[in-house]
Amino acid sequence: MGHSVATVQQEVQQTLTMPVLTPYKMGRFNLSHRMVMPPMTRQRSWNNIPQPHAAVYYSQRATKGGLIISEATVISEAARGYKDTPGIWSKEQVEAWKPIVEAVHAKGGIFFCQIWHVGRASTYEYQPNGQAPISSTSNELKPQLQANADEPAKFSPPRSLTADEIPQVLDQYKLAARNAMEAGKFLSPFKHLKPTDQL
Repeated sequence: MGHSVATVQQEVQQTLTMPVLTPYKMGRFNLSHRMVMPPMTRQRSWNNIPQPHAAVYYSQRATKGGLIISEATVISEAARGYKDTPGIWSKEQVEAWKPIVEAVHAKGGIFFCQIWHVGRASTYEYQPNGQAPISSTSNELKPQLQANADEPAKFSPPRSLTADEIPQVLDQYKLAARNAMEAGKFLSPFKHLKPTDQL
């Protein structure tokens, strides 16, 4: 049996008024709907440099007024813990992000950068000079199965960060945020800031 015209119209009206499809003002951003593309680690940024194919990936998922949060993007060499994740600590990385961000903006999308530090979820091979990963604790992580591997990931024993080292990590986050702004992410609310301005 078919639906009556009134039933179909009612279903269409309910769909159009679903909260997830309604606009939302998020600070200075006007989202056209409430569906957000969350960060999804892709591990396709060879040597921590975002690649041109990421522009296609993100722009295919961009919608006018839709929010995309980038895959986790490491703030420094010492923040790494996974192979081929993008970084945002160097000029080369910022320049590589720019066409990706521009592709999302060309579709009318809003693009945020998820900046991160993996802490103890790392190994000596990812750390500068083979150092121990830093963390808030010296407790070692147990091996964990990863989506992109056949065997559980094993982590190197971390060392506890000292109180004197905390400002260095904060500075890395600040630099990463400034670099994200320079790359064009977070553009709207910070459009009058220069990358050298204080956050």
